[in-house]
Amino acid sequence: MGLLLRLQFVAPVANVNYQFLLHGHSHIAMLGWVYLALFALIYHFFIPKNKENEKKFNRLFWVTEGTVIGMMIAFPLQGYAVFSIVFSTIHIFSSYYFVRLVWKNLETNLVPERYLIKTALFFMILSTCGIWCLGPAVGLLGKTSAFYQIAIQFFLHFQFNGWFIIAVLALLFHQMQVKVENTVFFSFYKWLIVSTVLTFALPVSWFVSSPILTWINGVGVVVQLVAFVKLVLMLRPQFGMFYAKLKEIEKIVYSFALLSLGLKVLVQLVVIFPDMALISHQVRNFVIGFIHMIMLGVITGFLLGFLLNTKVINYKNRFSEYGIKIFLMGFILTEFLLFAQGGNLFFNWNIIPMYHQNLFLSSVWLVVGIIMIIFSTTNLKNSLK
Repeated sequence: MGLLLRLQFVAPVANVNYQFLLHGHSHIAMLGWVYLALFALIYHFFIPKNKENEKKFNRLFWVTEGTVIGMMIAFPLQGYAVFSIVFSTIHIFSSYYFVRLVWKNLETNLVPERYLIKTALFFMILSTCGIWCLGPAVGLLGKTSAFYQIAIQFFLHFQFNGWFIIAVLALLFHQMQVKVENTVFFSFYKWLIVSTVLTFALPVSWFVSSPILTWINGVGVVVQLVAFVKLVLMLRPQFGMFYAKLKEIEKIVYSFALLSLGLKVLVQLVVIFPDMALISHQVRNFVIGFIHMIMLGVITGFLLGFLLNTKVINYKNRFSEYGIKIFLMGFILTEFLLFAQGGNLFFNWNIIPMYHQNLFLSSVWLVVGIIMIIFSTTNLKNSLK
């Protein structure tokens, strides 16, 4: 879907509604890939394996998968309409049930893992408040209103920065078997939560003009930097031992994900300046590049690492290794083009020659890499047992 979106700027395909396809692309990336991967990994690592749990989680997984397939078909055809809204709503209620099951059955003796998992689930539920506000926003003020746009940004912000990233951190703590004093962890944890809440001020400032929001976001990104430094200091003593045990491709993926996380923090620091905060929204290349940095660099990077670690992706298979490397190459190329073109627009420099053609060709490598990873995995049914 993402590749087809970029093809529309090179050789438009007839009867393809760009906006409808964009909705499909974003929903399937978030709910079809990241959500279901987190679902499986959280169940695998943190839920006791018995017949009752297997039955409940298995049924819930396939109901959720059904809603994703429904959205995959409905959104490109009709955008936000009856069927896409129905499937989206069922997915939300399915996610609520997932939270209930995990909350009830969560099994871990480590305080950091328990707090991170439960916090991630809390932010997932909190993010859906934005979705429930969309109907009243349209009815009262219309789709062009600030209320409508802020409701969307509320959902996206707490999905990405709350649910996805904090869940990934919980899985990273589990993979590394991080053991730290509770006081050390809670020092990091408090800064993390405060930064997650305060940085929501940036997307709000795009639709509500107020210097207070700029200041709140400024404090938020500084707090986020402190949280990141505390995270690095907390993981560093045990990272060497963890890293030494990894295979070459795992080292590449984890290093890539950690680097992307660091870049995310640094990029957000730039918007501490009011002019840059405004530009960050107005230059679409920056927006898309930043979203993909989080989705493909940070979240997908870590998820690939976890799936390699659990042998869902077979690290011994050369096809999967090359697939991952090709995927990462495609990501680096597309990010470079997006941010370079954004910089050219910002400084009024000459645009990159054949920009859309190059962006499309670079995106092809993302798809090729993913297809290679999928076909290298020959025993999906038993891979998480």
